[in-house]
Amino acid sequence: MERTTMATKEPLRLAEETLERAINTEGFPDTFTLLGREWTLRRGVFPGTVTAATEVMASALPYPVGGSFLEVGSGSGVISVTAALRGVASVTALDINTEAVANTEDNARLHGVESRVRSLHSDLFAALAPRERFDLVFWNVPWTWVPNDFSMSSRLHSAVFDPGYRAQARFIAEAHDHLAPGGRVLIGTADLADGALLERLAGDAGRRLRLLRRIRRIEVHRVMEYWLLELLEA
Repeated sequence: MERTTMATKEPLRLAEETLERAINTEGFPDTFTLLGREWTLRRGVFPGTVTAATEVMASALPYPVGGSFLEVGSGSGVISVTAALRGVASVTALDINTEAVANTEDNARLHGVESRVRSLHSDLFAALAPRERFDLVFWNVPWTWVPNDFSMSSRLHSAVFDPGYRAQARFIAEAHDHLAPGGRVLIGTADLADGALLERLAGDAGRRLRLLRRIRRIEVHRVMEYWLLELLEA
């Protein structure tokens, strides 16, 4: 990963505006279209169309066809359901938001893959059995850095904010414990992330980050550059 291309902290104002719209917009739709499919959306789940991040990562991931896939922070379930639709045999979707867990189940049923998608309420890997292993572990992380004392005052905050990057530090330290032999850990983020801090967290855990793909999208406020990163042994 090229440190010189990394931005530091996302302007907090833009993230707060995005979250405010997701929480308080009147008549919020209960469906959306993405990747050529219709999806249900429960109130209290961060919409996968507010930014291009969900579409970008769902399209870019190297799904282990015939294998197993673990997604942390599944949200409405677009990526986990897409994994099953692309031929992944066993998908586990984790989210700290109970409405997101139910929303993932909704969309798995809607697209006929409920037998291959398991959705669990979990703080990162807490709900997994100790010996569970996966061919691909992925998290489309909340890239907005905020201080440790930042108030996480709604269920949606964890989709946008990661105080002190504490959750990402835990993911980096623990993800390889859930890999099958030959498995991979991937992270989805963007150029608004604190890349230097991510690299430092990886180093502290005895890992390193490698940039796999860089994808640009025109957003409301700016041109965004999304990154698919691989977390490797140092």
